Order: sequence, then C-alpha cells, then structure tokens
Amino acid sequence: MATLLSACTDDGDGGGERVRLRVLASPDLAVLAPLLDELADATGVELDLDRRPDAETRLAAARTGYDLAWLSSDRYLRLRDRESVHGLQRTPTMTSPVVIGLALDTARALRADVPGGHLTWADIADAAATGTVRFGMADPRNAGSGLAALVGVATAAAGTGAALRTEDVSCDRLRGFRSGQTLTAATSPDLVDSYAAHQDRADALIAYESDLLALNASGRLKEKLEIVRPEDGTVLSDFPILLLDPSRRAAYDKVTEWLRRDDVQERIMRDTRRRPVSATVTRDAPLRAPIGNALYFPDRLAVVERLLADYGDPDRRTAGQVVFLLDFSGSMRGARMAALREAFAGLSGADSSSTGKFTRFYQGERLTVVRFGGRVLEERTITVTGPGDLRELTDTVARGGYGDATAVWSALDHGYRTAAHALAADPDRPLSVVLMTDGENNAGLSYAQFVRRYEALPDAARDVSTYPVHFGEADTAALQRAAAKTGGRMVDADDSSLSEAFKEIRGCH
Repeated sequence: MATLLSACTDDGDGGGERVRLRVLASPDLAVLAPLLDELADATGVELDLDRRPDAETRLAAARTGYDLAWLSSDRYLRLRDRESVHGLQRTPTMTSPVVIGLALDTARALRADVPGGHLTWADIADAAATGTVRFGMADPRNAGSGLAALVGVATAAAGTGAALRTEDVSCDRLRGFRSGQTLTAATSPDLVDSYAAHQDRADALIAYESDLLALNASGRLKEKLEIVRPEDGTVLSDFPILLLDPSRRAAYDKVTEWLRRDDVQERIMRDTRRRPVSATVTRDAPLRAPIGNALYFPDRLAVVERLLADYGDPDRRTAGQVVFLLDFSGSMRGARMAALREAFAGLSGADSSSTGKFTRFYQGERLTVVRFGGRVLEERTITVTGPGDLRELTDTVARGGYGDATAVWSALDHGYRTAAHALAADPDRPLSVVLMTDGENNAGLSYAQFVRRYEALPDAARDVSTYPVHFGEADTAALQRAAAKTGGRMVDADDSSLSEAFKEIRGCH
C-alpha cells in the first residue's frame, strides 16, 4: 500500500501530488502533444500548453499567469522585454533552421541561372521581384519562422555577414522580395495548411525545415517541394523552455532533463523532424544536410522594429512609387550619360551582384522618369509588370534631347506636383523623389521660390522625401539643404558611381 501511494503522489516538485504547470507555448509546439502524456508519466509533471499565436511577443504581460514558456525562439523577447527575460533559466529542446521549399520546376529554373546551382536569399529575392517566384511566409509580427526569415533575408541584403545594424535597415531593401509573397498566415502551422489548400497560388514556401519535411511526407502535396538551405546562411531556432516561476524549478529540471535524454530526443526527431540538441543522437538522413552559415540575430531592438514596420500588413501591402528627376543638360553628354544609362540598366536587372538583386525594380512598382534641362523635357510613368515595361523605361533614359540650361528647382517643384497628384489618387502607395544633377541651378525657380511652393503643398506631399544624387559640378550645399528640408539625404556619386548611388537610396521612404 505504501509503495502504491508513493507511486501515485510522487511529483515533479519532489514531494507529493502530481504537478500541473501552465505553459505559454508557440503554436509550433502542437506537434509534441502526443509526447506530453509520456512526459507526465515519467516525471510526474503535466504540462498544460496554452498555444497562442502571439506567444513570442507577449511574455511581459503573461508572466504572472504561467509557470513556463515554451517557444520556437525567445530572441525577439530578449530584445523587447529585457527586464522580463533577464536571468530566466532557459533550456533548448530541439533546433530547426528557416529554409525554402521550392516547386521542382521552379528550383530547376533558378539553379540553371546560378553558377554552381547554389541558391541564395538574393536569388530568391531577385526571382520574387521579377514574378518568377511566388512564395508563402508566416507573418513575422507573430510567428518565429516569419521573423527568422525576415532577419535572414535582410542580413543577406546588407551583405556584411554580421548582425544587422541600424544603418543596414535605414532603407527598405526587401520590397522586391516581398512583392513575391502571395500567401501568409499568423502562425507556421496555419501557413502550411494554407499552402496545402492553395498550391496553385505559390511555388515556394519559406518555413522551418521541419515543417517542410513533414509537409513533404504528409501526402497533401501534388508534388513534393525541394528544400533549399540558402548558401548565404539561415537563422536557427532552438525551441527553448523558459522558467517563469522560480518556485517551479524542481519540476522544470525534471521536464528539461527528460526532454534532453537521447531516447526522447530521438522520439522528438521522429515526431517533429527537428534536429536534436544532443550531439550523441544520430540524425535521420534528411537532417544531416548542412545548414550553412548560422546568421546572427540583431542585438538592437530598433533594428527588428524597423524590419517589422517595413514588412507591414501583408494583406494591405502596396508597391511603392519613385519619381526620378534626371538632369539632361548639355554637360551630361558623353560618359556621364553613359553612366546614367548603365545605372538604370542595373536597376532593371542587368546587375547580377547580391546587392543588385535586392535593389532592382520589382513587380508592381510604379516608376516616373522626368528628363529636364532648362525645363521639363519629357515625363514617362510605367508600372512594372514585365520586361517590356523596363525596356520602355530604359528607352526613355536612352533618348537624347538635351537642354541648354539646368533648372534644378523647377524640376524638383515639378516632381512634387507629380507626387501630389499620385498621392491624391493612391494615398497608400509609398512614394519618394530622386533628384540627379551634375550642375548648379541656372534657370527657372530659385531655391527660395521652390521652398515657398513646397510649403504650400498638401501635408501628404510634404511628407515625401527627396534624395538628391550629387554628380560632377552639382552644388553640394544646395542639394544637402533640399534633402534636409524634405526629410531625405544626399548621396555623392563622385565617391563611388551613379549605379552605387542609386542602389544606396533604393527603398528609402
């Protein structure tokens, strides 16, 4: 009788009745539900998982209501709620990188255009910008997989190989990439279900490696996805358990020790297709594939918040518009005009570098080119739907017809009138102005006259920033004043090239 009573009441807190712990959990933990009964039988600790879509963003408000948190990742929380997370015991339980699942034909086509066939995030961004790849990705404002993907792509766009800095996200380099997103969901499991139900709407899925492996094995797909682990690195999630209530330490230790046993790690691997944290567990064949470089998660909250702000609401996203004011005065003849045309060819897809793939013109983007000399010579607006639109744009830049003067401020005033009309018709479309000149103003409006006309514009138009590109003999101080007045910044092409200058300000608001 004593033995029987002892067996019934021994618990995870070391003393009596079976313990039940309330756990704030990511939806990604649902797949472990069958294992929890075994855990309870083995440890005397029952885990009551409250799986919430916002689990990874609400810890500070939830600490008093839960004993533990079990998340796909706690990186964002450690930035956002430092005081809530500081000093908490954490134990990784399994790992999975965020990778890309591609339809087989799409994967073959992309690999054929890449030397060695090793695909990168830049290749995916380039294909998304051209409409070649349509993908699904969970909303990074809630889902750990979505945030890890966003960080991975942004890190590749920065090209530093280090953790993202504030200056790396000062302009939104991911608009072309996001233009290819056709599916989203609040959580990773919901995204997988959405893709399975709407396979005709996307030919790629960005998700945890484990989710893609499980989906391929589920029988729900018309055709299995090829799993691509980007050559430029991935962000790895380690599914930590956090001890929120220190009085539950004994139960926590029993749970984490049991989960990290080799036999349990093998079971987790089989059930979830996630990689074991134990180095002594032999991985199943699909999990032996190298994941490449592990990308750093940002160490500054402002960086992540900027990424999330730029991502916005995927159901309400609108492609941007850029108004290019291009100096076609006589001094631009020859090598300078050749450099300008080369810059536009690069933005239209001729630049095959990693940075070029993140800064190219993209599907749905609206582009206005205004050629000016002593007056406006030509204006052309196109919306990118395919190569034909980009050829029309480059033809506009390639045409001659130079002016005999340089009316910088009249051109900028014209650009703001164009912006005001565009915003009145489509107020949700992000818009910016790029002004390129190689000379000083010697015709038309003075700077003071421009400022008076600018200050009389509607509020929405005055919120549009100008990014002057200094070239040749342009007036540096005047261009810097215009940038400061309109909330933009000047870029000096003489320090690099026109191509690099245009790339530097791509995606700036």
